[in-house]
Amino acid sequence: MKRAIVAALAGLALAGCGDDDPETPTACLTDADAYLAALEEAPGEVLLAGSTPVRDCLVDGQSGGELAQVGEAMVAAANRLNAQARREPAGKDTVELGYLVGAVQEAAATTGGIHADLVIRLDAAARFTGDRAFPASFERAFGTGYAAGQASG
Repeated sequence: MKRAIVAALAGLALAGCGDDDPETPTACLTDADAYLAALEEAPGEVLLAGSTPVRDCLVDGQSGGELAQVGEAMVAAANRLNAQARREPAGKDTVELGYLVGAVQEAAATTGGIHADLVIRLDAAARFTGDRAFPASFERAFGTGYAAGQASG
């Protein structure tokens, strides 16, 4: 009888835990193209699938698989935006790149460090310069996007 009660309580505890587990929004579990399409609205409101801010893609306690999927898409998007930004440093792609980095850094600041590696990888992808440094026009455009991403990302 005692074992049955313990087993029942354990089952209830496990069932209850599942309800509180953080989940990554479905809109975030997509590819780089979806992030790039949403980022076209930067420095305005950027929403994945029309309803999910980028910051909502970084969930405290996020599963490793979901973190990997989100991170892969974000870094791929940053790599593509960076390639465009190197061609046109003051362009719209640079603003979008800044927005993505700003939104991710702001969100990661509240998730207990589980997204630290993603922040480092994203920043490295965003700031890759190849064989030359970015001009001041890049920093201005990137800063515009970064500030918007931190504020509303």
